Amino acid sequence: MTSTWIKGADKGPAAIIEASKNMELYDIETDSEVYKRGIYTAEEVISRTSASMVRSVYGRARKYLDDGKFVVVLGGEHAVSFGSIKAHAESFKDITVLQLDAHSDMRDSYEGSKYNHACIMARAKDVSRKVVSIGIRSMDSSELPRINRKNLFLASEIVRNRGWIDDVVKRLTRNVYVTIDLDVFDPSLMPSTGTPEPGGLGWYDVLGLLERVSKKRKVIGFDIMELCPSADRSPDFLTAKLIYKFLSLNF
Repeated sequence: MTSTWIKGADKGPAAIIEASKNMELYDIETDSEVYKRGIYTAEEVISRTSASMVRSVYGRARKYLDDGKFVVVLGGEHAVSFGSIKAHAESFKDITVLQLDAHSDMRDSYEGSKYNHACIMARAKDVSRKVVSIGIRSMDSSELPRINRKNLFLASEIVRNRGWIDDVVKRLTRNVYVTIDLDVFDPSLMPSTGTPEPGGLGWYDVLGLLERVSKKRKVIGFDIMELCPSADRSPDFLTAKLIYKFLSLNF
């Protein structure tokens, strides 16, 4: 509902699930078949406002977390993430929210709403100990007072720093919730997003980070947001593969 340019992210989850039916289920790098651990696809959450969506996602995530499940949320525009982040922040102590994104999303409110996709990390900062942001290459000057520069890893700096992943891990607490806006990837790889930005990360950049975080910290949950499906189905498959790969790294 709050997407400000290209609409259609509400169709992202269905496209991811459809693409996932066409994956090989053996993961080469981890020599594993993580689906054998049991992957349950819950019914979709549909709401007419961002505030009601946050409440619904929060309630659903808390239910599964209280049942001892590992929760992955598929979106949807990035505002959807807050319900899951809030549920995880209440279920685990001392969490860091690790944001992979092209945009800092630190506005306190946007277009009259605190639950706009442009405000998601400001809301995450309200409920978590720390926010660490990766791949950022677009922001508004009004966001600067809310940004801790030590926890900001710009895409333009990552490309020049071979040790950036180690630097990121050092900034994380033990428990990490990962929120991935797919526009963290370069548009040449991931054009199907609501607000694509040039100069993004590559597939192995992101996988390298997720692998190290999975080894050195405890990933307590994650979400994947902002797939805006088009006639090109490859971004749908990339997203399904990314989710499966991240599960394989953790389990």
